[in-house]
Amino acid sequence: MPVSAERTDVIEVRPVGWDDAAAVALRAAMTEEMGARYADRLAQRPDYLPRGMAVESETVVYTGVAYAGASLPVGHVALRRHGADLELKRMFVAASHRGAGVARALLTAAEDAARVLGAPRIVLQTGDRQPDAVRLYEREGYVSIPLFSPYEELAGSHCFEKLLR
Repeated sequence: MPVSAERTDVIEVRPVGWDDAAAVALRAAMTEEMGARYADRLAQRPDYLPRGMAVESETVVYTGVAYAGASLPVGHVALRRHGADLELKRMFVAASHRGAGVARALLTAAEDAARVLGAPRIVLQTGDRQPDAVRLYEREGYVSIPLFSPYEELAGSHCFEKLLR
């Protein structure tokens, strides 16, 4: 469902394939931003990122790209299987569109897809240097849970869940 943003853009989340060009570009932008945000940890400990953090395309059951207007990709979200649950992965909003409702639209699309897929809950991990993400998840009804694999090995992790009704 489109959401009206502050910039008068209409935000529409479209389901796409994991290898969609816009999805790939948005994930690359996220990797660059997170690399800079956590650069000191990565430099101190080359093995900082534990196994299991990479997302294999065959585990992905939903990928969504948010578009501003008709053609500008501004956000990304994916869901992958994590046991009986689905894990929210690679949620990212381009800096140019933060604060414009894109993150909420991405979460809504992911939650709707998870319900269609029959998942009992969505779980996720975010880092301590992403306080805006933590606030968003809490505001949208996600609650803190103990760290789950593989994130218990990752310093500064915060894990959340949202039960789907």
